[in-house]
Amino acid sequence: MTRALPSAQMRDALALWLEGRRAMDSASDHTIAAYAHDVGQFLGFLAGHLGGAGGLAQLAQVTQSDMRAWMAAERGDGLGSRSLARRLSAVKSFARWLAEREGYDISAILAARAPKYARSLPRPLSAEAAREVIALAPLQSREDWTGARDAAVITLLYGCGLRISEALGLTGTDLPLGDVLRITGKGGRERLVPLLPAARAAVAAYLRACPYPMTPEETLFRGARGGALSRRHIAKVMEQVRLQLGLPATATPHALRHSFATHLLAAGGDLRAIQELLGHASLQSTQVYTAVDSTRLMEIYAQAHPRASARPKTQGQ
Repeated sequence: MTRALPSAQMRDALALWLEGRRAMDSASDHTIAAYAHDVGQFLGFLAGHLGGAGGLAQLAQVTQSDMRAWMAAERGDGLGSRSLARRLSAVKSFARWLAEREGYDISAILAARAPKYARSLPRPLSAEAAREVIALAPLQSREDWTGARDAAVITLLYGCGLRISEALGLTGTDLPLGDVLRITGKGGRERLVPLLPAARAAVAAYLRACPYPMTPEETLFRGARGGALSRRHIAKVMEQVRLQLGLPATATPHALRHSFATHLLAAGGDLRAIQELLGHASLQSTQVYTAVDSTRLMEIYAQAHPRASARPKTQGQ
């Protein structure tokens, strides 16, 4: 793909848009970096495709043919359908913002359709496997306090449906633990999550064993040297436990959050309530668990009745 450096005006506009996204949407550094890369790639393509780094009005010159050429070039570089859809979404958001500021017509950009892709379903653990993971987690450490810490983190992921970043983002200000946790999730959205007795007990056991003083400004879960515990460590613990239990590679820390939602739904949980517990901005994100639950039910049915579909019909059926 031929790319060129976008104009200084366009780069300044991109920087201003990113600043606005960070301020208005409370987007994380990772999200901002993804936006900068996605839109930057598009602007670089335009500069090369249209012959030189034009000014801000270059977006108004884009045709549907140009958009098809860009998407074809991205696919030619090996970008998958899901990633291209995400990149197109970022491009449209930036273009819409710039068009509103400058009064441009960007119909061709907004009319571009994202490629269809099959949404991958979450891969939850069974309830039994989740319990085994929690039981084996503390055995991966040489010291009792770090084992209690790992068990507490993993219990929060499964018992409360927290993201790993949310669990590791807890601080001394969240103590003492009560019946609910106030969690600040993606986009700065706050939610209240019920704290199960098992999760509260696991955190309490860790706090009793932790050799470091717990102050309001310090993170709740501490590394071996007293600093903040890393996500990579919990991922490593899950990897070790997964191998010991013979679980698939999809048994990651995030799979525990999927398991929390799937098991709640299977037990008759309301979809709206699960959405609030997970902190999803849209119900569409939560609805994926209905597909997971249906898929699991069909798997159980097939195992219980392996020849049901092959059974010949009797006369009169």
